[in-house]
Amino acid sequence: MAKGTGKVLAQNKKAGHDYFIEETIEAGIVLQGTEIKSIRAGKVQLKDSFVRIRNNEAWISNMHISPYDQGNRFNHDPLRSRKLLLHKKQISQLIGRIKQDGYTIVPLKMYVKDGYAKVLIGVGKGKKNYDKRDDLRKKDAKREIERAFKARQQ
Repeated sequence: MAKGTGKVLAQNKKAGHDYFIEETIEAGIVLQGTEIKSIRAGKVQLKDSFVRIRNNEAWISNMHISPYDQGNRFNHDPLRSRKLLLHKKQISQLIGRIKQDGYTIVPLKMYVKDGYAKVLIGVGKGKKNYDKRDDLRKKDAKREIERAFKARQQ
């Protein structure tokens, strides 16, 4: 299977707006208790989450997984940091990339592949305001062209 295939449960649309994504890596994630049930129910948010490297391990922070409705008192903390499962070589490549000025690691998608929860993380460089405005201008122009073409067909 190609990267990013499977049932997409959460997507970080803001990442594409705020960063130029240059490289993507698929990573497993360490979960506790009823977290996988909440993820399969689609109760996960990647909006403000980020990836940090600590002690040569990748950790995803600020990812919100809602507590499972039918869970008991052993439900998990929704905003806890979760470890990402990557090879040492991949982590060292990530460390090399983020040491460059302006690069960061952001989660792009969360999906289930072969029964396992996976996170697609991307290495990206932050966009400036004028880059964001330029992207919006291109998007609006494309939308206008499609609208005109659709009106012409009718």
